[in-house]
Amino acid sequence: MRTITKSVALLLSAAALSAWATAADSAQTNAAAPAKPADKMSQLFGDTVVAKGKGLEIRRSQLDEAVISVKASLAARGQPLPAERMMLLEQGVLDRLIQMQLLLAKASETDKDKGKKQGLIRFDQIKTNAISEETLNRQLKAVGMTQEELLKKITEEATAEMTLERELSINVTDAEVKKFYDDNPAKFELPEMVRASHILLVTRDLTTQTDLPDDKKAAKRKQMEDLLKRARGGEDFAKLAREFSEDPGSKDKGGEYTFPRGQMDPQFEAAAFSLNTNQISEIVTTPYGYHIIKLSEKIPARKMDLERVSPDIKEYLTRQALQKAGVPAYIIKLRTEAGVEVLDEKLKPKENSDAIVLPAAGPAVKPDTKKP
Repeated sequence: MRTITKSVALLLSAAALSAWATAADSAQTNAAAPAKPADKMSQLFGDTVVAKGKGLEIRRSQLDEAVISVKASLAARGQPLPAERMMLLEQGVLDRLIQMQLLLAKASETDKDKGKKQGLIRFDQIKTNAISEETLNRQLKAVGMTQEELLKKITEEATAEMTLERELSINVTDAEVKKFYDDNPAKFELPEMVRASHILLVTRDLTTQTDLPDDKKAAKRKQMEDLLKRARGGEDFAKLAREFSEDPGSKDKGGEYTFPRGQMDPQFEAAAFSLNTNQISEIVTTPYGYHIIKLSEKIPARKMDLERVSPDIKEYLTRQALQKAGVPAYIIKLRTEAGVEVLDEKLKPKENSDAIVLPAAGPAVKPDTKKP
């Protein structure tokens, strides 16, 4: 479903910005928190108001914090921002901050309840994709965010979506979902996959990314031979993986991955797909180190059930319907009603300027599919 599922970034390009738009953070909380780069800039240059309107005020510190986070998210996706496009980014971020505040101000209690439920669903999906708490926290740290901040941003994003759907009378029916499913069978085909667990002993220095000396490699090999004997002797494979595996992406889950062809290291993949159920491989050598693999299940190619993919299809169709319903015109109406003013001339967008696509909330969280 990743081929069709899009977030509210299609509408607002603002998923990463939802909580950054919130002006209600208390001064006491801010004083107690560790200083962020945006805080330091505010101390140096003053925290001026850069945009205002009825019930709306955005300060320089909010904009700076949002810009820093977006730049980190773009960098994490391999999309570093050229210096000459920095002003475009600031203009775009401010515009999205304004949009989010306007939408959240229009949210009803029902919108907020729905947004909270949808936010929790999306947050759980991100946590599942991240495989482990360690992986998620590492990826969040790279973009300057905590799990609590991510959940807040996702919840506000979802609340803004619910508000748009209600205000623009969007209602995707079950019949429309079923029709899309039937008309697009290729989008819901899953390839053959395996569910397998492994134990990895690395033969590279993870800091320098250089090979370990031969004597240390030999010691690792000997340790893996002992682990193979223990695993084949009947010891719990998942327990051994949690205790000895040096793959942080899977050890907390007993070394388990589920994957199709083309995602893992070729040697690892070939070994996993060649095993029979519950069979344990010989020692497999990859650029990461030494592995032993246990196959738990072979999953044949299949089509995903409608029940499983219905929420994603509905979200996708809702995004399309919102685009057709004239979201830009609605946002302009809200801005006019609120009398929004951008007070910094440099932050006023120029006509015909190229837009910058902003990333979705949180880091590019995904399973470490190229590991091992």
